[in-house]
Amino acid sequence: MAKKESNFTSMLTTLSIVALMAAGLLGSVYALTKEPIRLAELRKKNEAIEAVVPEFNNTPSEDFKKLGIDGDSVTLYSVKVDGKEIATAVETFTNNGFSGEFKLMVGFDTTGAIIDVAVVSHAETPGLGDKMEQAKSDFHVQFMGKHPDEFRLRVAKDRGDVDAITASTISSRAYCEAVQRAYDAYMESKKN
Repeated sequence: MAKKESNFTSMLTTLSIVALMAAGLLGSVYALTKEPIRLAELRKKNEAIEAVVPEFNNTPSEDFKKLGIDGDSVTLYSVKVDGKEIATAVETFTNNGFSGEFKLMVGFDTTGAIIDVAVVSHAETPGLGDKMEQAKSDFHVQFMGKHPDEFRLRVAKDRGDVDAITASTISSRAYCEAVQRAYDAYMESKKN
């Protein structure tokens, strides 16, 4: 049997077939996982909304608006009971966490007072910065019922009213910044 000589055309053909098969496989995996990922993200968002506002009977994830702020967007969800707005949940962000960006959901009543705050996503240090999560500490409790016009959303070290998480001042500052951004967006939305 004669040995087949390899040439540029046969190598290119083989490589093209392998690349097309890999692209087709990758595309089909994407198509299969796209909807379950979207639904999981929506479920997580709805759970965060439920955690920061009183009971409601509308679907806030369908009744929202986005505001551009600080080079990104903040999403405001209208929370209603029988068609009457009782609160607003604001999905906010900060890029200044110890490990970069994290997102919070902040609930405001109709006067602008903070109902509660929940962490949506973060990459903060386990055992330190992750103590901002409701399940890991009571850090969020100090924000509940406070109005940002009277409660200075800065850590005590920066002449604010917030007691920082021990050994996590950077995360605490970023958390306050995100809550302030949410309040600013909430107030901006009330002007319109």
